[in-house]
Amino acid sequence: MDLAAQLAEVDRLRRLPFPAQRVREGAVVGGPGFHIEDLAVSEDFHDSDPARRAEAEEDFTVWCQALVDLLGTRWGEPETVDLYAILIRSMDGEEVPAPLDELCGYVPEMYGWLVGERWIALGVGQWDGGLPLQLVLAVGERTAYERAVRPGPGAAGGAGPAAADGPRADGG
Repeated sequence: MDLAAQLAEVDRLRRLPFPAQRVREGAVVGGPGFHIEDLAVSEDFHDSDPARRAEAEEDFTVWCQALVDLLGTRWGEPETVDLYAILIRSMDGEEVPAPLDELCGYVPEMYGWLVGERWIALGVGQWDGGLPLQLVLAVGERTAYERAVRPGPGAAGGAGPAAADGPRADGG
């Protein structure tokens, strides 16, 4: 994986205006308040050797962590968000803002930073055990992220951060 190219893509996507309606342009799916892009996609695993799948899972985890480490030098320690908890809230009928509404269906955990008015996050996802792994970059509105992850008093559940220390919000 070319880390310099991936970092450049993070920078490009975080500055890209959000479209007024859901669109796909190349590898980027965007809509009101969000962008989602697969930075890397594995082979599918329907008829694959389990050892190949395990190796791919390890590679994607390492690639994700390398990007998290590099972005951490810019913006501080990331906040770890348990998207499974958001999925449960969504299934219980709670409205979840984009892009978390989509991400929670296939990415169990993301590492993210609040940078200015945006949330930038990375995670490894997979829609189904036989489908490809995806190294996912997501950019969303800060306010949508805060509503989903830090629900106010009286809000159902709490999919709050797993990390004790939050990210820096200075855009550093």
